[in-house]
Amino acid sequence: MQSWQIKVLKLEESVLDDLNGFVHEHALYFLLGVIGLLAILLAWVLSGGLRRRFPQQAGRVQPVIVIESPAPPPPAAEPFDPFPPIRECDCERHDDWED
Repeated sequence: MQSWQIKVLKLEESVLDDLNGFVHEHALYFLLGVIGLLAILLAWVLSGGLRRRFPQQAGRVQPVIVIESPAPPPPAAEPFDPFPPIRECDCERHDDWED
């Protein structure tokens, strides 16, 4: 190993020891900070932060599906009349009810 690699490993070890001591002494603050950073990151991603950074291609065209029908369309149905004309009552039919 070269001397600069040994210095980097010693620095990494000392930083990790300091971080371990901080987490051990201030676990609640560390946990709240990590949760806060994750919440900010999640809000940024859900609000479209990645879409703004990596725009989609400009010339994209959605495909269109066309289905040709070999038969002609059915004839139009009669329009629905919500108020049909009143039919005259055939009162002779109901004469036998009075007996």
